[in-house]
Amino acid sequence: MTERFDMSVEFAGLTLANPVFTASGTCGYADELADFMDVDALGGFITKSITLKPRKGNPTPRIVETDAGMLNAIGLANVGLERFVAEKLPVIAHMKSAVFVNVAGTTIEEYVAVVERLADEKALAGFELNISCPNVKRGGISFGTDPTQVEEITRAVKKACGSKVLIVKLAPAVTDISVTARAAVAGGADALSLINTFTAMVIDIETRRPVLANRTGGLSGPAIKPVAVYLVNKVYREVAREAGIPLLGLGGIRTAADAIEFLIAGATAVAVGTASFVEPDCAVQIVAGLRDYCDRKKINRLAELTGSLDRPV
Repeated sequence: MTERFDMSVEFAGLTLANPVFTASGTCGYADELADFMDVDALGGFITKSITLKPRKGNPTPRIVETDAGMLNAIGLANVGLERFVAEKLPVIAHMKSAVFVNVAGTTIEEYVAVVERLADEKALAGFELNISCPNVKRGGISFGTDPTQVEEITRAVKKACGSKVLIVKLAPAVTDISVTARAAVAGGADALSLINTFTAMVIDIETRRPVLANRTGGLSGPAIKPVAVYLVNKVYREVAREAGIPLLGLGGIRTAADAIEFLIAGATAVAVGTASFVEPDCAVQIVAGLRDYCDRKKINRLAELTGSLDRPV
């Protein structure tokens, strides 16, 4: 059936069917969601983080609900590079959506080793560099908050990428996110994704102990959406628009209206994370909601929304 509206977006040289992605860490390696929705209906899919060696993650409990979101301290638990290649890549190879592998590590060499091993895999469109996870005790978080290290690791991984797209995921807990955004662009990033979670804590008042075994976790969900929209708009205005770098916006998106806010703020595409735990087919519903919006607003090309924010009257 011919699409009534042009829902496609140009993202770092790729033409995607629509601007809706899954967010890393919330949707596994694709096969976990296959029983709940048509993953091929998405514009892009970002896998759970992959590290060079398998990781068990942090001790439990490592997830707790908050009033308007969720705190997690998973600690990058994953199957590791070799099991990913043997067990997950064959599933991903059948997907029609553009698939990006989220890559994590504790040293630049580990990031590069993972990307080098996967750079020639035809099933993959690219990589998302996870340099901003707040739930690991060494490594990633220092990269994401230091502009010099952001540029250094981006340059090293971009060199290992070959022709694949490199998205750099920015940490929100910095003095000025535009500074780290510029550093990633200087290092050769093809796109930026923002925002990752905020470090936060929940306390059990009966035991007077933190609920999470890790003490702190990353806050996600609707609670962080207004901050995420602001930071996407800031990076769009101060860095991305001039550099011609597309933004993948995320942080509390659970409806088409949420996604449209991010597009108007300057995102070229959006990713759905925490909402998928509540409604596993949430991302597909958002694609349908974007069509309804185009119909109602007489918009022929959804991509026209990106950066269309008007000033307050």
